[in-house]
Amino acid sequence: MHSLSDNLQENFDRLIVESLEAGCIWGLQDGNDNWALVSSSDHDDIDVIPFWSSKALAEALCNGDWDVYTPVAIEMEEFLDDWLPGMHSDVLLAGINWSVDLTGDEIEPLDLLEEFETELD
Repeated sequence: MHSLSDNLQENFDRLIVESLEAGCIWGLQDGNDNWALVSSSDHDDIDVIPFWSSKALAEALCNGDWDVYTPVAIEMEEFLDDWLPGMHSDVLLAGINWSVDLTGDEIEPLDLLEEFETELD
């Protein structure tokens, strides 16, 4: 597994391509089936659900305060059809391949959906 780049655009492109190739995207869930949620660094009063293109990248964050989480795969069809529209309705952002220090892009879910659809065309 290659570690993430310092280039946020590379990490974004990697999320799109690798998730589609694998047929799933990865999030973090605790023992109570709650998804990891972080306050946005760019927008007050908006939360972010971070996602990763591989289990290993997601797993890298599961230590310290985040040791309550484990990586969980979300099928791409469910992610595109249900998750992203639902996150938009709930006014949540998607975190893109965040590094272990929780840095990375935050994107509006429908913008992320559009990126996936462009790649699929």
